[in-house]
Amino acid sequence: MGRQPRAIVLVLDSVGVGELPDAAEYGDAGANTIGNTSRAAGGLSMPNLGAMGLGNITDIEGVARVAKPRASWGRNAEASAGKDTTTGHWEMMGMQLKRAFPTYEDGFPHDVMEAWTRETGLGWLGNHPASGTVIIQELGAEHLSSGNPIIYTSADSVFQIAAHEDVIPIERLYELCSIARNRVCVGEHAVGRIIARPFIGPDAAGVFQRTHRRRDFALEPPEPTVLDRLSEAGILSYGIGKIGEIFAWRGICESPHSENNMHGFDNLLARVNDDTDNGFVFANLVDFDMIWGHRNDAEGYARGLEAVDARIPELVEAMRPGDLFILTADHGCDPTSDSTDHSREYTPLIACVKGVEGGVDLGTRSTFADIGETVLDFYGLAGSCGRGASFLAEVRGQ
Repeated sequence: MGRQPRAIVLVLDSVGVGELPDAAEYGDAGANTIGNTSRAAGGLSMPNLGAMGLGNITDIEGVARVAKPRASWGRNAEASAGKDTTTGHWEMMGMQLKRAFPTYEDGFPHDVMEAWTRETGLGWLGNHPASGTVIIQELGAEHLSSGNPIIYTSADSVFQIAAHEDVIPIERLYELCSIARNRVCVGEHAVGRIIARPFIGPDAAGVFQRTHRRRDFALEPPEPTVLDRLSEAGILSYGIGKIGEIFAWRGICESPHSENNMHGFDNLLARVNDDTDNGFVFANLVDFDMIWGHRNDAEGYARGLEAVDARIPELVEAMRPGDLFILTADHGCDPTSDSTDHSREYTPLIACVKGVEGGVDLGTRSTFADIGETVLDFYGLAGSCGRGASFLAEVRGQ
């Protein structure tokens, strides 16, 4: 006997669909990650998500509007202040932040770095906003000779620690991140995430390379989330990729590391195919953000979108009748802009229930939290988190 239906949320990290009304306040006027990427790449080939209504959300070269999409479609506005990973994912699961996490355009202040040295016994290199791939080229050799890790930040609320894997072994790097999380970036300096950025090299061309063993150390959500409510009801939540880290592992029973988008998609299919129970599956594909968005690689971004689109039929095939599928994003990161940081954008919304033909226009949702409330509604827990409005009935055609 098969399992009961489950809910699945797939986050295409940073795949925004157009500037929010307040985007200019964040320096993101004109941002449209997927639309601008499509034009920079000369069009996208995304027939599967196109048939589900992707082209109905925003103008995408190569992805036309369709009169009768196979799924419901819309877009989500971010109600919280900010445009980072933690804020976006937390809001999806029912939390709204009235104040953005702190950012440091001039680097971290003296008291933070003094605490770093006091708690770790180490000095540092850098301490300013930077591209992660650039700063390891600039300071990698000095890091090899001094042993001091490279500290940097960005327009996002992050304290990033880069270290060569032969200089600071990976487990020690994770330990340093944990110290930074719990004893350095605290109080008014509690950034959204501490991020371990291991790298190797240089290669024959003298270039250092980041490895896939990045790890995020996020703050613990200050209030109950949808994941907590599901857990209290005895419903397991399965993460894929960095989901577990984003929620400080609260309410998540597993979250296997993804080496890249395709590996993450493999893990997603394995979980959806598993009939042990009907727990909630919450997956993040991070290459869009980490590999292409932050590096202004529009061509790579375009090919990545097409690669995920090509695998959508495998996911639909793996779903059982009655399963709910929602595709969205956590923020934008327009690779065609001058900036290498996230962008304040609407996020896409595609939703369907296997066995239900066609979809409806879900409009512009006022908060990402509508996604979490829809998941709760699916499991019979509507209203238990107190935030967001469910669109489950519309997706079911009721």
